[in-house]
Amino acid sequence: MSLLEDPTLERHYKGHSSGVNSASFNPNMKQVATGSDDHTVMVWNFKPQMRAFRFIGHKGPVHSVNYSPSGHLVASGSADRTVRLWVPKVKGESTVFKAHSGTVRRVQFSNDGSFLASASDDKLIKLWSLHRRQFRGSLKGHTNWVRGMHIAPDDRLVLSGSDDKTVKLWDLKEGSCINTFYEHHGMVTCVNFHPDGTCIAAGSADSTVKLWDIRTNKLLQHYQVHGGAVNDISFHSSGNFLLTASDDTTLKVLDLKEGHLFYTLRGHQGKVLCNTFSPDGSYFASGGDDHHVMVWKTNFDQQFEGLAPKKQVFQRVSKPMHSKESLKKEKSDIPQARPAPVPQPPPPKPELRREPHDLSANGLFDMTSRDPQVVDVGAKLFTESGKVATHSKSGYGDALEEAPVLHMEERPTGMAVGATLEHVVHQLDILTQTVSILEERLTMVEDSISQAERRNIASGHIFQESSTDQPKDTKNSNHEQVEQQ
Repeated sequence: MSLLEDPTLERHYKGHSSGVNSASFNPNMKQVATGSDDHTVMVWNFKPQMRAFRFIGHKGPVHSVNYSPSGHLVASGSADRTVRLWVPKVKGESTVFKAHSGTVRRVQFSNDGSFLASASDDKLIKLWSLHRRQFRGSLKGHTNWVRGMHIAPDDRLVLSGSDDKTVKLWDLKEGSCINTFYEHHGMVTCVNFHPDGTCIAAGSADSTVKLWDIRTNKLLQHYQVHGGAVNDISFHSSGNFLLTASDDTTLKVLDLKEGHLFYTLRGHQGKVLCNTFSPDGSYFASGGDDHHVMVWKTNFDQQFEGLAPKKQVFQRVSKPMHSKESLKKEKSDIPQARPAPVPQPPPPKPELRREPHDLSANGLFDMTSRDPQVVDVGAKLFTESGKVATHSKSGYGDALEEAPVLHMEERPTGMAVGATLEHVVHQLDILTQTVSILEERLTMVEDSISQAERRNIASGHIFQESSTDQPKDTKNSNHEQVEQQ
């Protein structure tokens, strides 16, 4: 038996109708959540016989999903400028933060579960208190879209990457930027904290991955192993490996202790848009432009069991670790294997060599007959009558206002239904009171009309009497004139 085992493809999910932008494991290791350009959030169960759930509500592509530390909530950020908090159950209950004035690119729960952070094209990072359900503050400093964001393990710092080609480190207590890294030459697409919190990594559209020590603010390592933009990165829980995803259709595993490329995995038939390790590092997931979600068993980390990321043990370099010559040599030494990539264990352990394998032919088994049943959640509750949904096939589309400030919108389920009924009853009471007032005013008007009519009748009677008396006076007057004559 070899010292190492290669990663193996454990699950292959098909259900999204567009590219998969983000993935997040439930801490209980029973589900994985994904967000897609098809405007939906999906939750996949690891047990093949269990149904998958498609959560409908966003009106734009979902760029980021993240499970809370307890696993009881899933946060999602979308191009519709909102952040949603989902209860990942069949009811599909959610709360909406009308949070940003631009696309929300990244969302993440704090490690203690007390707050949520979101990054957006409005150049801001915003913080939200989950217990009070209110806005905490903004981090301002980037001059272009913020694509990457990650919270430190101790919840004291936030890392961000932007189209302005910078990586910024923020102190949450002070609410200010404490350092900016300028080494990338393209927009920074993703950032991540090392598990021990002492160093950071960033991937860029310039096809490179860089690591810095935040204690000294010095560049530690530089990798140029991809042939396209780096879309996502994720540290293994041991801190010894970094997983990367790229437009070049590959996933790569970097051995940070030895400072070289460890594996190249080929499974997606297009750009690999996201990746993430499970909390314990035993699995990792990837999503791609091919609409597929893949869950891999790590395997290669077994020889490192028991190693805790107590201190930074990376090999430091002062120049890029991969020149064109070294890349050519590395490609000849490390077969690009599918599904069993060939590892090159760090010396002095014996080198393991195998014939190259093609994952697309041998390892990527067809699961069409075993695709989980997908249940749509939230379509009737979120679609308003009279509104045209963005995607009529799935019934998307709740009417979301575009607002740069916090505005929370509760779904009308559970306690919210009771509150809505109370509001309706209150409005009916007001309406009843209004009708009573109108009736009183109508009675007063009727009384006024009656009084006016009585006055008119009385005036008419007096007029008639005066008219009758006037001829008598005239007759008497004439009689007196005759007598005088």
